[in-house]
Order: sequence, then C-alpha cells, then structure tokens
Amino acid sequence: MPFPDNPTLDLLLRRRSVGPGFMLAPGPSDAELQLILTAAARVPDHKKLVPWRFIVFQRGAREGFGETLAAVFAREFSDQANPERLAVERGRFTRAPLVVGVVSRIVDNPAAPAWEQTLSAGAACQNFVVAANALGYGTAWITEWYSYSPGVTAALKLQPHERMAGFIYVGSRRENPPERERPSLDAIVSHWN
Repeated sequence: MPFPDNPTLDLLLRRRSVGPGFMLAPGPSDAELQLILTAAARVPDHKKLVPWRFIVFQRGAREGFGETLAAVFAREFSDQANPERLAVERGRFTRAPLVVGVVSRIVDNPAAPAWEQTLSAGAACQNFVVAANALGYGTAWITEWYSYSPGVTAALKLQPHERMAGFIYVGSRRENPPERERPSLDAIVSHWN
C-alpha cells in the first residue's frame, strides 16, 4: 500500500533487503556515508552510553579484509577450506561497494541493562539501512559466520565487551529482488484487555 504523500511511511512500507548479488557500484559518496552514519547514530540510547560503533570497509579495504577472512576461515574451518571456498571468502566484501560493520558494545551501567544496549545497536543498524535506502541505495544487513568468528573478532580488535551486530552491505541496485511474504498482523498482534 503506497503512501506517496508521506515519503517516510512509503519508504518503511517498501523497504526490502537487497542481497549483495543484486548490488553494483556506485555506492554512497563520502558525504552520503557521513549522512547515513549520522542517522544511524540517532537512535534511542538510554543513559547516552553509545553502545555501538561502526567499522567502514570501502575501496581497497574490502579486498584487504577479504584476505583476512580467507586466512581466518582456513584456520577455523580447515575441513572446508578448499581453493574455491577460500576464493569466495577473499571476495566476500567486494560483493558491494561499501560494507559497514556494526559493533554492539555493552557499557557497564546498572541503569541501562545490557539488553537495552543491544537493542540500541540493532536500532543503529536499522537506522543505517533506512537512511541508505532513503538515498536510493540497496542494503543487506548480514550476520554470516564471520560475525561470530573468534578469529575475525581478534582481527577487528574487538574488546571483551564488544561483539558484531552484523555487516551492512550497501550499493546501487542491479535490480530489485522479488517481494517476499510478510507476516499477517493477525498472527503477530494481540491487544491487552
């Protein structure tokens, strides 16, 4: 149901993940990336703890980190580390012109439980996705093996109180993927009485 008179609602109702296989260059300009990151950081944040941060992979950094992914994969999944799979890992971050890792950070504060801070990091991811979509880019928020890998965690120099909320791939759309079925509100909404 389109809402042309309300672009915000229209965007939220049409937003759709675009897999990296459907992306191509160009990605956001540096100025657009700053705008997207600014929007991503403007989320609910109980006690102003900033329980998230961003790691940007663009241009040659994508290929460089691909070498790290291949090396870590070879160590952690040696039984699957054939040349074809290692080539996939080397090219993983080149599937889109921009990849941004979102790190969820838990700050010790009894007034803001860890769960609230984790939700704030998720909100930062969603704001990032919505802002990039508002600028016309496709996005995919992905948590594949490398989001949970001890070797990748070490390579990214995450601290003990940090973990990956995922990696957001951003690029121009080669084409729009087909719409998928959405849950019926009747199945997921109840009213307290």
